[in-house]
Order: sequence, then structure tokens, then C-alpha cells
Amino acid sequence: MTVRSAGAAPGNRVPPHSLELRCAEQCIDLSMPRIMGILNVTPDSFSDGGRYDALERALAHAWEMVEEGAAVIDVGGESTRPGAAEVPEDEELRRVVPVVRRLAQELPVPISVDTRRAEVMRQCIAEGAGMINDINALQEPGALEAVANSSVAVCLMHMRGQPRTMQEAPHYSDVVKEVLTFLRRRLRRCEVAGVGAERIVLDPGVGFGKTPEHNLALLRATPQLLELGCPVLIGVSRKSLIGALLGGVEVEKRLFGSVGAAVAAALAGARLLRVHDVRATHEAVQVAWAVRANTNGESDER
Repeated sequence: MTVRSAGAAPGNRVPPHSLELRCAEQCIDLSMPRIMGILNVTPDSFSDGGRYDALERALAHAWEMVEEGAAVIDVGGESTRPGAAEVPEDEELRRVVPVVRRLAQELPVPISVDTRRAEVMRQCIAEGAGMINDINALQEPGALEAVANSSVAVCLMHMRGQPRTMQEAPHYSDVVKEVLTFLRRRLRRCEVAGVGAERIVLDPGVGFGKTPEHNLALLRATPQLLELGCPVLIGVSRKSLIGALLGGVEVEKRLFGSVGAAVAAALAGARLLRVHDVRATHEAVQVAWAVRANTNGESDER
């Protein structure tokens, strides 16, 4: 999506410089919440593992999500669900590079790559990726340099521990304070390396080394995250938090809860929503945003 931002958003929650996210040769207009469509090219992701691990199926699903309202497609080649085994680097490259190459050539929206490995970042950037979505906030050797030496955007996420063990009794003295401190430090490190705020998104990491209570506290703290000066991404689609809030429903029955969480996050100030169910989320957010705009005495013509 390359439409330029046209002014302050309702409530003026996001600093003006964050109304546009630079993704290499493209930009995402963040004057209202936008949808990041999830494209897992893995055999073992918790929700859709194995469904899009063939190139043509992945391409078809990506196009479907764009048509449903996705402003960016996030390609992942390694499952980061709790307890997931680590995927060898060469296997992650084999899964994601051909998909990123085709998507970057054919889709009209930026392509994000969900990875924490520097070599995967470098190769995908070379193939046209416009964004890196890193659950490890560019802490792996060479990852910060890979992004700094490019013009792509980056999402810095907080995670306690590693995917295999992160949900084993996570503990915080003050989860909001600790996550804010971590993201502030990583943001400053990126800026020192030459990655400007116009290229950075922050993610509190719902479900990554947190209990349901921690996750809810972080979602409620979205306005505090915004005070760091960058747009916020929230990814809660189909996660265990939704199941817990709905009495333990299985993954396949978490659509409505996921949409509700996305709308709540958008109204709290999040500008990117990472989701599996693009059309449902996009339409719900559009309606909620229009109501909010009118409530604030602003026109919904934009």
C-alpha cells in the first residue's frame, strides 16, 4: 500500500512521524489501522501448518489476503509456537526465499519476512522483501547490520526465552515496565545503527513468554507503548489467550474472539494487526474506526 498519510488520526494517539512506515521502495499508510496477513510456509504452525507450504498455494493465498484488505503479507518459514523445534537455517531459506521472490515480483503490497536469522534477512531483502518481522528484535549476530544496511522496515518484538521453552512458568515483576524497557533499549540500539523511527514498528509479543494475565496487561498498555514514538503491531490472532478467554475453545473456533481482540487493539492505538482471518478483521476494524472517527467529531471521508 503506497497511499500517503493525510493527517492526524482520531485521538492523535500516534506521533505524526509514525503515520507512514517506510518499507524499502514502498510505504504503508498508518493513518488508520492496517492488516498484516499471515502466510506460514511451514508444516507445523499451530493454526495452519502445511496448508501453504507449496509455492503456488502460498501465492494464491497471498493474493486472496490482499484482495480481502491486507496491507502487507508476512511470510514465515519457522514455527514459533510454544514448544516448537528450531528449524535449520538452510531449511528456512529453502522454504521462504522462493516465496518471497514471487510475492515481491507480483503483489502490490510490501512483503514482510518473519525471521530472526541474519542470513535469511539478507537473502529475502535481496529478493525484494520490504520488512523484517523479528521475534528476537534484531539480537541475533548480524541481524541488526542486515537491516541497517538496507532500507526495509523492521518490527522489534519482545520475547522472554526461546519458543521451545518460553511458556514454562514465565515470571515478571512488572510485565509492562519490563517490556517497555526492553523495547526502548532495542529502539535506541537501532537508531544508533542508522535505522530511523520511520522504519520501526514495536510489538509487545503477546503469547511469547507470557501468561494470559501478562498478555492482557500488555494489550491494555498499548497507549504506553505508543509513547516510545513508533507505531505498534499486535498479533493475537487465534492464540491461546483467545482460547483461555473463551473457556478453552480450540484453535478452529477462535475467529470471533480474534476479531474482537484486533478491534480492541486498534481502538487502543495499534496500527498494524497481524492476523490469519483478513477479511473479517479488516471489515470489523473499518467499521469500528469509522464510528470512532465520528465520535471524535471528525469526518469519515478519507
